[in-house]
Amino acid sequence: MKTQRNNRYISNVARAVAWRSRAAWLVIACAGIAPIAACSKQAAAPASAERLNGSTDQSAMGTGTDDVPTVSKSLNPKPPSVPLSGESIRVGGDLTAAVSRRGEDYVFERCAITTPLPAGYPVPTPPGAIDIKSYPVVRRAEASGSMNPDLGMNFAFFPLFQHIKKREIAMTSPVEMDYNGIEPGDTDGVDSWTMSFLYRTTDLGPAGQYGDIVVQDTAPMTVISIGGRGSYAISTVKKRIAELYSWIDTHPEWERAGEPRGLFYNGPEQRSKDKWYEVQVPIKTKPIQ
Repeated sequence: MKTQRNNRYISNVARAVAWRSRAAWLVIACAGIAPIAACSKQAAAPASAERLNGSTDQSAMGTGTDDVPTVSKSLNPKPPSVPLSGESIRVGGDLTAAVSRRGEDYVFERCAITTPLPAGYPVPTPPGAIDIKSYPVVRRAEASGSMNPDLGMNFAFFPLFQHIKKREIAMTSPVEMDYNGIEPGDTDGVDSWTMSFLYRTTDLGPAGQYGDIVVQDTAPMTVISIGGRGSYAISTVKKRIAELYSWIDTHPEWERAGEPRGLFYNGPEQRSKDKWYEVQVPIKTKPIQ
């Protein structure tokens, strides 16, 4: 009898210990769930805000107090956001400006783009806004020169137009102008330029040399872009380029990756004051130190 009582006692103690162990594990697990969930929400919040605001400013991760430093990049570096091909992130200027669609057209206030863009091109940046944008490969018919770009646009337009007309390639928007030799603080002209008509898709015609016209595919690129309206003159373009160079200087996570360019969306049918354009500078992220 004594042995049976001892066995029952040991069995009861074992069950009690096992029950308390399970209860303790549940308490620990439950206690751990809340902080994990809270941490997940805290980690997701900056990313959600970044997607909504289009901001790549790393200083937004700080505490906002004077006596407590922001998160150190050397301890927890975060690379800047790079949009996917065909997409953009608003990073400056008019943060609320929005482009709307009217059928196939793009519209912003009195500005409108009524000619199709190449396949995969991002939505045009509205006047007054600054976006980071990523572009896909595009096939271009190019004509180059070194005269004043304001004159060059007129001289190059007709050979390019005849090129696409002869090959029954539909006109697209924008007309692109690449500018070589514009540096911060320049007061002289540009060294050279290239004007391009864009194919809607890369399979519309072969690449190659056709007299003075070169047809080739551009590499994908990421740019900082400022939208504008009004004159397409080189004097206007250089002012916008200066603004973009200033933006790059104040965002050390980015650096220049190519020569500036202009995207001009409207032809002579649009009133000059309502013509829509973008000025862009190719950029790339700097390696995290």
